[in-house]
Amino acid sequence: MNTILSDSLDWIANKLESQISAGTELEAAIFGVIKEIMDDHGAVVFGGDGYSEEWHKMAVEERGLLNLPTTADALPYLKDKSIEELFEKTGVLSPTELESRFEVYAEQYILSIEVEANLVVDMAKTLIYPAAVKYVTELASAISGFKELGIDFNLKIAKKSGELTNKIVDLTDELSIALEKEEFESTEEHMQYFAQTIRPLMDKIRVCADTLEGELADELWPLPKYQEMLFIK
Repeated sequence: MNTILSDSLDWIANKLESQISAGTELEAAIFGVIKEIMDDHGAVVFGGDGYSEEWHKMAVEERGLLNLPTTADALPYLKDKSIEELFEKTGVLSPTELESRFEVYAEQYILSIEVEANLVVDMAKTLIYPAAVKYVTELASAISGFKELGIDFNLKIAKKSGELTNKIVDLTDELSIALEKEEFESTEEHMQYFAQTIRPLMDKIRVCADTLEGELADELWPLPKYQEMLFIK
């Protein structure tokens, strides 16, 4: 960001100096430069909700802006010719140094997600799944006892917990298999695989775990609950 800002200020200063040297009044020169900037880059100015889907769609389709939602989408632009020229012109990074930065950042991105994904698998198998099974087993035992007494027991909670538990098992297996893939044609493909395949699987497991957290009794849930982290000191 500092390099971009520095280059932009240098461009503005050169423009102003050029116009003033040509005899243009300072105020008129400033107005002219600002107008040129807005004509060329005004599409980025937006006063609404920058997180909304409407803005994302409009930014791309109507304003011609890039939408780079993940690090895997954004990092490859470090190799763009215009970026390379920017860093080289300002003396910040040579093309070789910029390339090495890309490789280091890409590796950090991949390794960070890989570590987190393996942790998700481990927590799902050794913490969440055993707790959920214990809860469903206790419910099943209670249901059996109620039946012996001739009392109809509402199975809704038991079924929901059982279904979520099975879903976590399936998703965890899918994530474990996905993590075994090692062959990629490029660093970019490797990052996209983690962004488009690994991360979504992690998110799906998270959703199931969050839902189970609201179903299981406090004494059975093996992790701090949100309310405990937020409100209990």
